[in-house]
Amino acid sequence: MAILQITTDQEFLRKKSKIVEVFDMRLHTLIDDMYDTLRDAKGIGLAAVQIGVLYRIALVVTPNGILELINPEIIESDKTKLGEEGCLSVDGVRLEILRPQRITVKAQDRYGMHFTIELKNLSAVCACHEIDHLNGILFIDRVRGEK
Repeated sequence: MAILQITTDQEFLRKKSKIVEVFDMRLHTLIDDMYDTLRDAKGIGLAAVQIGVLYRIALVVTPNGILELINPEIIESDKTKLGEEGCLSVDGVRLEILRPQRITVKAQDRYGMHFTIELKNLSAVCACHEIDHLNGILFIDRVRGEK
């Protein structure tokens, strides 16, 4: 396991991530390294693009532990609220962002099994932020209204 470098290269971060099609030990190692990196950075979420890997993988800290989202898609959202956000790739910036407070996400786990989960409050906000990363959207774009 390893702690990986978190990129701040906004040009790279704006690239859209690819769908994960192979669920093997290389994927498991990457996810495990993402866990270590997230813990070391003391963050609440991390997308693979933030460590230089353009695959649709995100980790989200929830009250029940760290949730692995592979190929995630938000299929329902509700109750938006303005709240302060920051980002491990945009150091020192905190902004007010409008996000849903409840979402339903369809995704896969590290073994390729499909699941659906409802997330609320901070977990929902974090999942939206990380899924935005997978689509090449930074939270600072939400303020500017570019996306």
